[in-house]
Amino acid sequence: MNRRKRKSKALKTTLTVFIIAAIVLLAVFGVIYGADKWQKESHPLKYGEYVSRYSREAGLDEYLVYAFIKTESGFDEKAESYLGARGLMQIMPETFEWIRYRLDEENNPEISYDSMYEAESNIRYGCYLLKYLSDEFGGGLTEIAAAYHAGNGSVSAWLENEEYSENGKLIKIPNSDTAHYVDKISKAYETYCKLYTND
Repeated sequence: MNRRKRKSKALKTTLTVFIIAAIVLLAVFGVIYGADKWQKESHPLKYGEYVSRYSREAGLDEYLVYAFIKTESGFDEKAESYLGARGLMQIMPETFEWIRYRLDEENNPEISYDSMYEAESNIRYGCYLLKYLSDEFGGGLTEIAAAYHAGNGSVSAWLENEEYSENGKLIKIPNSDTAHYVDKISKAYETYCKLYTND
């Protein structure tokens, strides 16, 4: 009788452990799958045709372009900042004029600052700017993102200061807003690479 009770108790214990292990395994899988699904929803590949085309033309990593769009506008084509920056990649009026001049489009009646509300034009101009900054600062993500936010003049000055740079790279960003922005771009880029590199 006692042996039967002990057997029954051992069986119940084994069954309980198995059920708990199964629940934990399902919970872990659910968290991982749910987190991955949520991250893909918050880091989409929208406007893929334009991002692929213009990042390829500029020799840029398309995930870098997505990281800037995600950070700048959250994929809102009609976004406008309180400073007047427009569209997916938040192009400022003076930056628009400079890029338009560089692309020899000053006399093109189809291109105006309102064009920055259109996904294709905005991404084309944004990729041109990223390519320019990449060439100027040797392709370093920190320097590109800092220049996109604070201007290439600021980054050039920081790179000349030994307190902020080492071997031509920024080791410290004195502007806290820019430092925060660079961190956001870096994290968004890392997330895009993690989510889609092996797809």
